[in-house]
Amino acid sequence: MTTVTPPDRDRTATRLLRSSAEHSYDPEVEIDWEAPFAEGKYFVPPHRSSLYGTALWDRLTEEQRIELTKHEVASIAGLGVWFETILMQLLVREYFKQDPTAPHAQYALTEIGDECRHSVMFGRMIARLGTPVYQPDGFNQWLGKWIGHTGTGPRMYAAILIAEEILDTLQREAMACEDVQPLVRMVSRIHVVEEARHVRYAREELARQIRSAGRGRLAFDKLVIGRAAYLTGTRLIDPRVYRAIGIDPEEGRRAARANPYHRETMRWAGERVVEFLRDLDLIGGPGVPLWRASGLLGTPKS
Repeated sequence: MTTVTPPDRDRTATRLLRSSAEHSYDPEVEIDWEAPFAEGKYFVPPHRSSLYGTALWDRLTEEQRIELTKHEVASIAGLGVWFETILMQLLVREYFKQDPTAPHAQYALTEIGDECRHSVMFGRMIARLGTPVYQPDGFNQWLGKWIGHTGTGPRMYAAILIAEEILDTLQREAMACEDVQPLVRMVSRIHVVEEARHVRYAREELARQIRSAGRGRLAFDKLVIGRAAYLTGTRLIDPRVYRAIGIDPEEGRRAARANPYHRETMRWAGERVVEFLRDLDLIGGPGVPLWRASGLLGTPKS
């Protein structure tokens, strides 16, 4: 049975389709993938490195600090690809129920095309960095598969928004930072421009879904959303990155979690999406401890 699209959805989708036609980029053309890295430049703004300001950071050489940020940006990109793959599955499943002549359905396909390019772009950047591919594993990997196969309604859009908006906040700063490698700045710029459309689409759709969701449904969705926040907050920087500079992953994880600079970075990165989800009353119930442990509401020391 084909879903009838509300008029306001189609008005937004029509504007987003027009913007997509005017402001889309091909990373294969826009980025010089063979250019050498700039000497002495970081891969994330140095004050956003998870160990910045710690005793471990003070012991590192400048080369080690730069190397750490290389692995940190690879971790961020790896999580981005992981979430984008889930999002594409969700959008295809939603499209299957839509009227293919409706602008809302057509924009969903357009966004899938954007996400395909973004995933290729992030994948190429990771390959160019020469780092491992850092992505969730174990239970988190299972959780991602479960959301990809079953996610609908508020939990679908909120879970994706958390990852999209945190990444967007980090990249907006990185693309303007002259201390950051040109490759990372260009990747960030392309993603920020195109992701702005995706965020608007998801925010408006989430607000519509809330209006039609029942109380019982929302209680469960809040728990799933809290778990997505926990995954994003604790795996944005995969602890395995610390091996690249000779630090035990668990020691590095503890230092980052206790680091007031990193705690502030996580709070700052999540501020916009946390405010939006709070306004929709989607942060509450049994999901609250997961939000607190994520660091996005302010990281506890542990």
